[in-house]
Amino acid sequence: MDMTHSRWLKVSFSVFFLVLAGCSDSSDDRVAIVPPVVEPEPQPQQLPFQELYDQGVDRYLGMYSPMLSEADGDVVNHRFGAGDGPLCLTGGEYTMATRDMGSSELVIFLEGGGACWSDLCAATEQANAGIPVAGLLDPGRQDNPVADWNTVYLPYCDGSVFSGDADIDSDGDGAVDRYQRGLKNLSAALDVAVNTFPAPQRILLTGNSAGGFGTDYALPLVRSLYPDIPIELVNDSGVGISKPGYVDQLSEEWNATAFIPESCADCVDAEGHLTNYHKWQLEEDPDLRMGFLSTKRDSVIADAFTGIGGEAFEAALIPEMQELEEAYPERFRSLIATPSCRSPSTVKWVGLPWRPGWRRCWRIPHNGRRSVTDCGLAQ
Repeated sequence: MDMTHSRWLKVSFSVFFLVLAGCSDSSDDRVAIVPPVVEPEPQPQQLPFQELYDQGVDRYLGMYSPMLSEADGDVVNHRFGAGDGPLCLTGGEYTMATRDMGSSELVIFLEGGGACWSDLCAATEQANAGIPVAGLLDPGRQDNPVADWNTVYLPYCDGSVFSGDADIDSDGDGAVDRYQRGLKNLSAALDVAVNTFPAPQRILLTGNSAGGFGTDYALPLVRSLYPDIPIELVNDSGVGISKPGYVDQLSEEWNATAFIPESCADCVDAEGHLTNYHKWQLEEDPDLRMGFLSTKRDSVIADAFTGIGGEAFEAALIPEMQELEEAYPERFRSLIATPSCRSPSTVKWVGLPWRPGWRRCWRIPHNGRRSVTDCGLAQ
């Protein structure tokens, strides 16, 4: 008997059995043929931040490779050449660094250093090779909870908090004055990260000041490259307290509007704050937890950049952080400090090991500004 005939018999028997079962207690002579059940094809699960990918935030992933990768001790420096790819604010080469500790866990650290737009330009203009030996980046400190983690270090030199995609002629003379290529710098550096450390078990994505703001922009790119890895995001001093019109102005000038989902009309609220945006991020990504750190009256953000002043900054900061904690009590924590010792609750919350004798105090770290990320490891 050939296989076709055999299959026909099996199907016929199945239909016959169904007919018997369906009419055994009925006097109706009609035969009901029961059609086979067709199972619907499973629909692919939508990735977190798919809307942002549709808006093009990942457009530079996979496009740029380092011109040179060179070891210096346990650190590898990755330099990108000139041209249409990664660049610093005034046209200098972008460089970033990695350190392989043989770990299954990964720190991605975004450095800070001001901002630059048409109303004010006060930003770091060059990227230095190496990884600063300070705070979370110091593998020699016994009190560093991530001392033995692999590290990806992103210097900051674009003036657009790692988000910009604009070459700007500020004075109208036909020559570019500001290369605000933060998105290219960020994307190229994260490509190095995934090529160097393709399969970590956990990621700590963190940054201070401009780098704290930069974690907003890095998050969907990191998630795209590491779709199944838990991400702990610790934002130091870039928590999204602002003023009306400020975020919109910067986003438009830096060509970074794609990072705000079109479906989220209130992601930047009427007061200019980004609390709803951070809620949207947490809602999108169930494998994400956040810890936000700030002083009550961050003079750099409140006075130098937004201009709202310390009192207004504090008045907004406290309820905005409380709103996030109430919305996601298991996945969001904030630590609001004054220049004095505080409890190390955020570091404990993100699951990092804690040792007796640690205390959270303020210091002046390597970049000259107060940083909770560094002082959280102070003795």
